[in-house]
Amino acid sequence: MSLSADLTHLDPEGHPRMVDVSRKAPTRRRAVAAGCLVLGAVEARALEAGTLPKGDPWNLARIGAVNGVKRTSDLIPLAHPLILDGINIEHFWDRDASAAWMKVEVIVEGRTGVEMEAMAGVCGGLLVLYDMLKAAGQNMALGPVRLLLKEGGRRGTVTASLPGCPWQDQA
Repeated sequence: MSLSADLTHLDPEGHPRMVDVSRKAPTRRRAVAAGCLVLGAVEARALEAGTLPKGDPWNLARIGAVNGVKRTSDLIPLAHPLILDGINIEHFWDRDASAAWMKVEVIVEGRTGVEMEAMAGVCGGLLVLYDMLKAAGQNMALGPVRLLLKEGGRRGTVTASLPGCPWQDQA
């Protein structure tokens, strides 16, 4: 069996292609991803202080997460543009670990999943948070980011764990 037979985004010759999902029946699909931005002491103090020169960091990070979800097909060349049914975002500050956590849930009734949208949302939101805090310092590390839950589609429900994640058992 060739590698391209296992990878749906490659044609029989191994060239990239967008998968034809027109024969799939639309189903409810849901994905939840989470990730963190680990901050140095200076950056952590700036986040805890609240409003920064560019505004409220958490509210802007949440907007960045929504934009990340909505722009996934612009970022991932072979991702299908989707009509989204819902985006839910949560954030959590773990003071002991100096970790800013974000969780993004994406829901769609469609022919293809929303895993990439959930992960792009987490990354987009955390990158906005980085941008908000970089004036204080750049001692920050993005990640890990992980898909915690995928529901719907032919594989059904898939779950994964992420150590330290405040929503580990609530995806």
